[in-house]
Amino acid sequence: MGSGADEDSRFAEVTPMPTYTHGHHEAVLSSHRWRTAENSAAHLLPHLRPGLSVLDVGCGPGTITTGLAERVAPGGRVVGVDPAASVVAEAAREAAGRGLAGVTFATGDVHALDFPDDAFDVVHAHQVLQHLPDPVAALREMRRVCKPGGVVAARDADFGGMIWYPDPPGMDRWRPVYQAVARGNGGEPDAGPRLPSWARRAGFTDVTASASVWCYSTPEEREWWSDSWGGRLLHSEVADHAVSQGHATREELAEFHAGWKAWAAAEDGWFGVPHGEIICRA
Repeated sequence: MGSGADEDSRFAEVTPMPTYTHGHHEAVLSSHRWRTAENSAAHLLPHLRPGLSVLDVGCGPGTITTGLAERVAPGGRVVGVDPAASVVAEAAREAAGRGLAGVTFATGDVHALDFPDDAFDVVHAHQVLQHLPDPVAALREMRRVCKPGGVVAARDADFGGMIWYPDPPGMDRWRPVYQAVARGNGGEPDAGPRLPSWARRAGFTDVTASASVWCYSTPEEREWWSDSWGGRLLHSEVADHAVSQGHATREELAEFHAGWKAWAAAEDGWFGVPHGEIICRA
């Protein structure tokens, strides 16, 4: 599987560093902390068993990573990497609080993973590829560190496919602004359906595609989801990028936020987030 040290060095030099559009405001991290192996990596779980080694790329605060670690215990080894040192530290605290052994975390870049060829049985990334200027190159790097016969798994949302009801004023305007911001930062917000194509371009020939949906409909779910996504339109780096790139004014973002809160207050409010998923055999 390995591509050699010289190629790795060239790869690290030419691949642009990604911009994480969302940043790490509390409105963003609250969503990250909600994610678990069960609600965000169900397509991967049947492929896990005790004793396997797992690399979780873009691990964030570690709530998915620790769930994967529980699935490969006893005897398994799990490493979580993320470019943000603050969330890596939070992930380490999450693992320690759950009393998990064999789990470590480090800062790292998916474009130049600090591991040798063929290092892991499973390499996983959740909501990562959508933010990258070259997701195909990232998948090649994930493939490099995966053992022959191992699994490379990814899951990403499709912002263009998100659906909701009702649709109060403002709710129809946040999505095109976010998509413009994400693409302005070099990403692809409608990544989910593109995953199989990216995987095949990365050199995988055994690719299994699937899809799943997050759904928010109870009063508690609607309030939380609107605080997370509506909140990003006021306080997070999403808002800062939208204004600096000329896609919206602060006043318009406040209108979008009001639309989110009106949706959350609707008794029959419902929101669906579709995801594309891939399981690739290295």
